Amino acid sequence: MIPNLRFLLFFAVFVTIVAGLHLYLWRRLVRDTSLPRRWHAGLTVAMAALALSVVASFFLVRVVPASAGRFLMFPIYLWMGAVFYLLLVVLGADIARLLVKAARRPLRRAPVDPERRRFLARLVGGGASASFAGIAFVGSGKAMDLEDIVTRKVEVPLRRLPRALDGFRIVQISDLHLGPTLDRAWCEGVVERVNALAPDLVAITGDVIDGSVERLRDDVEPLARLRSKHGSFFCTGNHEYYFGPAEWCEHLASLGIRVLRNERVSIGEGGDSFDLAGIDDHRSKGMAEGHGPDLKRAVEGRDERKELVLLAHQPVAVLEAAERGVGLQLSGHTHGGQMWPFHYLVHLSQPYVSGLVNHKGTMLYVNQGTGFWGPPIRIGTFAEITEVTLRSA
Repeated sequence: MIPNLRFLLFFAVFVTIVAGLHLYLWRRLVRDTSLPRRWHAGLTVAMAALALSVVASFFLVRVVPASAGRFLMFPIYLWMGAVFYLLLVVLGADIARLLVKAARRPLRRAPVDPERRRFLARLVGGGASASFAGIAFVGSGKAMDLEDIVTRKVEVPLRRLPRALDGFRIVQISDLHLGPTLDRAWCEGVVERVNALAPDLVAITGDVIDGSVERLRDDVEPLARLRSKHGSFFCTGNHEYYFGPAEWCEHLASLGIRVLRNERVSIGEGGDSFDLAGIDDHRSKGMAEGHGPDLKRAVEGRDERKELVLLAHQPVAVLEAAERGVGLQLSGHTHGGQMWPFHYLVHLSQPYVSGLVNHKGTMLYVNQGTGFWGPPIRIGTFAEITEVTLRSA
């Protein structure tokens, strides 16, 4: 499909969903509650403005300067996340009401009193609004506060790892999503947290940004101050392909970060070493000239007696990694679902959502994201920096 046509189709579906969701909430929270005329008019205008702001965010993030854009985008993205839980509460109440109505029908009781119906509608509206406010407050704190980033420590036994490298520590960060809501100051805080761990190697598994190099040059600059014995390495995520992958790969390289695009390097010296490979994002083929995942090329000609660690943004890459003798794959992309219960949807496209798993002999660690995408909210998940200690089996 032609890229522009694909975008127009996606955008049309997106607008339809946004409009339908806000119309449903307006009917249940404004119309059905029979509020006084002034409140009714004000909330109607507010609901329409919020719906339009969600649609407008699609373009604002690309045209408004990054610093000014954050003042606009933060409340819009916060609404995008919180409105989902507002929808869950209202929809849950509607389902419960329909079940009660179905149970009452055989009894042939008298119709429900209109005053009672109005009272219940207002009760649901008030409860939903309170839930919305609480989730927005707690969830945004978990997403935005550097103190809430968990440093998760895991040990991974690898059968081909030399004894001399037992205890080798890789610190992984993933899915920073610098741009609409997360800025330079936040990035500096992450870099400080990583450097405090004194890693042997830093792995950045994609989705560093949500914006162009021109817009976010200053925000990503702190990544140049990452410190480790063997350096920092990066593989592309899907979001790099929305904002100029060639430019971002070149810019990150200028910051001293080694970009691994379907290639590998040796970490260590002589026999006391392992191979580190990185591949393009799983769905990058056709999104930029010369890009696309090619693990075969990355591992071609390697000494199979050496251990192999792979950086691949999406966990689904482990299906091929297991076939090609990868000992450990480090991934991100899923954010752990970010907001419960989205992890159930993530399972539709990814075999694993978070944590350490063994897939047919290949160890896989899925980082839940150091930052977040879209709504500045985390519910049922946590932001993380991962310290992976390699153990010689």
